[in-house]
Amino acid sequence: MVGMCGRYASTKAPADLADEFRAVDATEGEGRPDFNVAPTKQIYTVVERHPRDADGNPDPSTTERTLRRMRWGLVPSWAKDPSSGARMINARSETAAQKPAFRRALAARRCLLPADGWFEWQRRDTRAGKTKQPYFTHYRDGSSVALAGVWEFWRPKHDLDGKYPDGLVTAAVLTTEAVGPLAQVHDRMPLVLPPDAWADWLDPDADVSAESVARLLAPPAPELIARMELRPVSSRVNSVRNNDPELLEALPPEQVAEPLQLDLLNSGGSSPE
Repeated sequence: MVGMCGRYASTKAPADLADEFRAVDATEGEGRPDFNVAPTKQIYTVVERHPRDADGNPDPSTTERTLRRMRWGLVPSWAKDPSSGARMINARSETAAQKPAFRRALAARRCLLPADGWFEWQRRDTRAGKTKQPYFTHYRDGSSVALAGVWEFWRPKHDLDGKYPDGLVTAAVLTTEAVGPLAQVHDRMPLVLPPDAWADWLDPDADVSAESVARLLAPPAPELIARMELRPVSSRVNSVRNNDPELLEALPPEQVAEPLQLDLLNSGGSSPE
């Protein structure tokens, strides 16, 4: 079983994601709907950088927000080989600034990972034994969930049999304490950012120690969680071989052992307009 926030869904077309995140589509149409995004796959990310001229010099007077493809699983620039990336899909928001693998990326290379929603597994003991029930969390209105992330560029220091001639661009998701009803499933969750926080998070000139960025590392507000639906789904999502719309469909109540008490969250609660 994968760790916390080890799977999510990303089914929207690049052009639609670029429009939603007010970005330029730099994917060249790559990718297809993915109902079971797993570590080491190519994923969509949103970044904001200073554009460079023909000589590679950045223009500090302007920035450009783009939708790009990266590999999920951050490979630090100093790594000898990219194998470590499969283990670095997540970074704890509370300690990322102190971790050698993530601190440089957090300081200068922050990104967003657009998702339909994410999967999490609740571990529990039932009469049938230990079980892991998957749940899918998403916005009820269909908006993309913006997962806060960091990214890094890695280039091999030595020739690895001609592999990775262009290097690798990789990313990791930041995680935080679970908020409200989501804590019934797991004590951690992805760090989700609302649209009014995207610009501050993506700003390439913002110092990570600055208040404008540091405050974004806190768990999401309850009002944001109130916009979400959390539903039990089939254990078919456990296998990366399964990748179809049925993975997002809610299980019938009779197939869920000991359902969670999610009336407040799934009824809409006090969801803002």
